[in-house]
This record gives sequence, C-alpha cells and structure tokens, in this order.
Amino acid sequence: MKKAFLAFCVLTASLVQAQNIDQIIHAKEVERIEKTLSADDMQGRRTFSPGIEKAANFIAEEFKQTGLQTWENSGTYLQEFTMVKPKFISVTSSFDNVSLDSKDVIVITSKADLSINETSGFEIVTIKAGANIFSEASKFIQANKNYLVVVDTSFGKNFSRLTGFKRQLFKSDNSVVFVLGASQPKLFSISAKHEITEQKLANVIGVIPGKSKKNEYVIFSGHYDHLGIGKSVNNDSIYNGANDDAAGTTAMIMLSKYFKEKKDNERTLIFVAFTAEEIGGFGAQYCSRQFNANDVKAMFNIEMIGTESKWGKNSAYITGYEKTDMGKILQENLTGTGFTFYPDPYTDQNLFYRSDNATLARLGVPAHTISTSKMDSEPNYHKVSDEIGTLDMENMAMIIKAIALSSKGIVSGKDTPSRVDVSGLK
Repeated sequence: MKKAFLAFCVLTASLVQAQNIDQIIHAKEVERIEKTLSADDMQGRRTFSPGIEKAANFIAEEFKQTGLQTWENSGTYLQEFTMVKPKFISVTSSFDNVSLDSKDVIVITSKADLSINETSGFEIVTIKAGANIFSEASKFIQANKNYLVVVDTSFGKNFSRLTGFKRQLFKSDNSVVFVLGASQPKLFSISAKHEITEQKLANVIGVIPGKSKKNEYVIFSGHYDHLGIGKSVNNDSIYNGANDDAAGTTAMIMLSKYFKEKKDNERTLIFVAFTAEEIGGFGAQYCSRQFNANDVKAMFNIEMIGTESKWGKNSAYITGYEKTDMGKILQENLTGTGFTFYPDPYTDQNLFYRSDNATLARLGVPAHTISTSKMDSEPNYHKVSDEIGTLDMENMAMIIKAIALSSKGIVSGKDTPSRVDVSGLK
C-alpha cells in the first residue's frame, strides 16, 4: 500500500508539473513573442541599428513584466558596453635606444594617444618560436592587462596579421603592444596615435536569484541580432531572422517565465539575449567576461529551433554532445516524454565553437547550443525568407518545454555536468 501511495504521489506531481508547464509554455505565447521579434518594424535587428534597439527594449520589457531582477542590481536590463575601431595614424618606438621599424610594432589600444616606456608598468612577456602566435596574442588581449609582448622574429611572415585584432575591440583602459624582436629590452619607448571610433552595444540580461546556491550560475541564452536590411529579393529587403535567432531568443524569454513561476531554483539563473553574434559574437564575449567561469555550472545556448530537426518533431541536437555529460543528464530527465536530444550530426561544421556558447566552453564550462537547424539543407538560413511563416510554433513550444524539464536537475543543483576538457585547445 505504501509503495502504491508513493507511486500515486509521484504520478500526481508529474501531472501537476505537466499542467503548469502547459499553462506557461504554449504555442500562442511563443507566437506572440516570435512574431514581435521577427516583425518588419524590427528592420532585421542589425547590430548598431534602430531596429536592434527596439528589439532590446521589447526583451527588457518582457523581463520586467516577468519580474526578473537586473544583473548586479544595476537597475537596467541592458548590459551596455562599447566597441572601438582604431584607425592607425603613426607609431615611433625604440628598444634600448635603437629605433624600431614601424612595421615591426602593432599597438592594440582604445586610446587615441598612447605613450609608454619602461616606467609605465607594462608587463613584458614573450611569444616564443614554435608557439601558436594568434592563440597566445589573443590570451594577452583578453587578459585585460597592460602588456609589451616581444614576438620572436621567426614569426616575421605572420606578424602583420596581428593587426586583425584591431578590427573590433572592447573599450578598455588597458593596451597591448606587440613588437617583433629577438629579446626583451631593458629600456623602451613607444608612442602611437590612432583615430578612435566608438560604438555602443547592449546585451539584455535578467536574473532569478538562487536559493541555497546563489553563487552558482546556470545561463539560458539566445542572440537577438540578425542581418538587418540588405539586397532585395522579390521586393523584400528585410532579413527578419525569425529562426536565426528570434526563435532562440523567444525560447530564452519563455524559459524565464517558466522558472520565475516555479520559484524552486537553488542555483541562480541568468537569462540573456546576446547582441552582435552575427558580426563576431561580441555580446557573448563581453558577457562571459563578467563571470568567473568556475561559477558557471551550465549554459543552455538556444539557436534556430523554429524548424523540425532531421529526425522530425519532438527532437533537437546538442552541439559538443560528447565533450561533457550534460546531454546525457538532460535526456535522462526526459524519460517517458517522447522527446529526444541527439548529438550534433553536423560535426564537420564545428558548430560547438561557432555560436555564443564558445567563449565559456573554451574556459571549461559545459556550455552547449541546442538547435534543430538542418545545417546542410536549411532553405531560409541568412535569407529574406527567414520569416515566421516558415516556423512551427507547436514544435517550438515542445522544444522549449523539453529544455525546461530536462534542465530541472541542473537548475535545482542536484546535477552538475562535467567540464569541457580544454587541455588541448589553442
């Protein structure tokens, strides 16, 4: 009798949960949000456009209506940051009182005028022969410190390519100077001039604080930018991005509503709509730098879930499935639901490191992208035809429910996925 009673209680709890989730996550509400984000008046949500600002304000209002907190109690859901484009004007430099050729000096800075010497507090480091020059250079730039980097002369043919790091920079008080040279100097003098153009961007971020594990984070995300207005095709020039990635952003918003209603998350939940994914993933990069990666226990990045997967309805795939046990944890929580998470079938396209999960994944976080997009045959990808009429709202709702139900152990703190092995990454 006791066993039967316990089984009845479990069944009853499952039915109540199913009824509650259907009341919160359903096709009608999915369509309302998706329709707004992919509407023509959003102008394709191109980065730096009025359309993306309108979309950001809509997402922020959804967070407000849901009752999410702002990140670090900032009072705004907009996580603003500045990108800079430096246009090189001139550089003069010397090592140990010997003048350097200007082509052997590359200055990565947000400052119009930068003058440094051995008393300026710049740490002197070296990229040695045989190293991965671009990986090493990237580490110094991302470290948010002042460096003078002496690059071994064996990299002479590739040295000029380091200027690529100037194309998009986060505004920073720190600078990195690369010099092609044989050894570290005792004395040095470097003066550089740039014309600096600043551009403002914003992620949209909301928070549901955890109960017993407030300092452990679970992130749900999607990018809300797209391609904007472009070449006209059949009298249509708006690249609405309904699937890419209004669909993922819609899912993230719906999940925030669900978990806010449940009120049982032990870990702190972060809901974020990233900007600038289409031009380099800068929104995700900036946001990721605000966390200690060890505190992030999982990341659910959601991208292009508006169409059926190659396996049909009630299915999706997880990029980097084999890199952690997160996919197995999610699937176990879906036992009996009829929904299946598959490993990424498009591994040749390196999707795991191509979306907004990549920055944290490279730091060891079990950060995966969930998608249904048939990357070998998606007919509307990056086209004006990527409109809401091509999407399946009922199937989208089922996928969002599956993410909600499958994540319960991670959200509660019961399950903690294994970390990504980053030992072999360069």
